This record gives sequence, C-alpha cells and structure tokens, in this order.
Amino acid sequence: MDTQRGHTNRRRFLLIAGLPLLTVGAGMTYLLWPEPRTRPEVRTDLEPLNRRLGPFLGELTDAHWLGYDIDDKAGDRGIPSPDARIRVVGLARLPAGGAAAITGKPDHAFAAGGAPSDLPAALKQYLPAAVTWQHSPGFDAYANGRGAAEQPSDGTPTGRYLFDTDRDLVHFDVLYLFT
Repeated sequence: MDTQRGHTNRRRFLLIAGLPLLTVGAGMTYLLWPEPRTRPEVRTDLEPLNRRLGPFLGELTDAHWLGYDIDDKAGDRGIPSPDARIRVVGLARLPAGGAAAITGKPDHAFAAGGAPSDLPAALKQYLPAAVTWQHSPGFDAYANGRGAAEQPSDGTPTGRYLFDTDRDLVHFDVLYLFT
C-alpha cells in the first residue's frame, strides 16, 4: 500500500508543478507568436524605389506602392523561403518630362499599353481616371537587365512598366526572385 501511495503523491506533485509551467509556456508562445498579416499596407516611402528603379527611371516622387512576398498568402510564413518572390507594384510620379524622355526613345518602340493588369485593390484608388498608358517590351527588357546587373544582391527582377506622358506617371509591377 505504501508503494501505491508513493506513486499517487508523485503524480499529484507532477500535476501540480507541471500545470503552471504549461500555462506559462502557452501564454508566452501566444504573446511571442508573430501576428498574421492579412494584406500588405500601401507604402509612400521613396528610398527603396529610387534605389531599385531610379537608375533607369529617374528620381521618383509621390509614390503609392506595395512590396510583399507573393507566396506568403496568409502571413503565416515564419522562416523566409530560400526562393522568395517579392512583388513590388505601384504608381509614382517621374521628374517633369521624364515619361516623355523615356517613351520618346526610338530604340524602345513604345505603343499604347492598356490599363495595368492585376492591380491590387489597395492601389486602385491611386490610379487616375482616363490615363493613356504606353508600354514597351524593349524597355521592360532593358530595365530588368539593368536592374539585375547593377544590384545582384537585390534579387533578379522581372517587371513591366507603363508610362503616362501627360501626368509623368509610371506604373511598375516588378517581381524579384531571391535565390
């Protein structure tokens, strides 16, 4: 009978001592767990854009843009993927005459480009009405190649650029692959 009583006391002790430890551990895990992001917030800071896009677009102003990992749909990725795909998409103003200077170069052969496709809902309010966009696959190739050559640590870019010469606007939709 003493043997059984010893086991019961040991179990009771472990239960009494372990329950608070489990409660504290669960509470700390809850407090330290990163909050899931439901969607990226619209950014207006210019430094990251001018660093990446400025060398071939000129200094950008009045920007509204998003930058996010396209594979992190629910914001639940704790450890970055070794092959992260970061989308940088938005609208920005070019220096006066900047859009005409870019679209006027004959080697890029700009033509009517249609509206931006797959524009995130958060950016639609910043898209002006009645914009006449111009696009050039040649300029896209130039910008993507130049971005990859000048900033290899910033990932390999693949992007599409649309220009409005009346408002000196650029719409950019660039995907950076980090491997």
